[in-house]
Amino acid sequence: MTDKALTFEGVKGKFTIFPGMCKGCGLCIEKCPVKIIEWSKALGVYGTPAVEVNDADKCIACNMCQLVCPDCAIVIEKVGTKAK
Repeated sequence: MTDKALTFEGVKGKFTIFPGMCKGCGLCIEKCPVKIIEWSKALGVYGTPAVEVNDADKCIACNMCQLVCPDCAIVIEKVGTKAK
């Protein structure tokens, strides 16, 4: 298990996963509209597989994975947006 955040940068957003918080429920994999999230070889907090991104450039930064994650293990930051 790794406690380090894994960041994947794509064209539309920056995708950060916290494997130490991921319990491996798979909701993010199920809900991703572009199917870029897959199981990782790294184990999460319960000894189950965490998740990773297979092609960050295909991420549309819709935030669906972040919204459905019950453990707040995913953070999406859109690229090119201005803070208000």
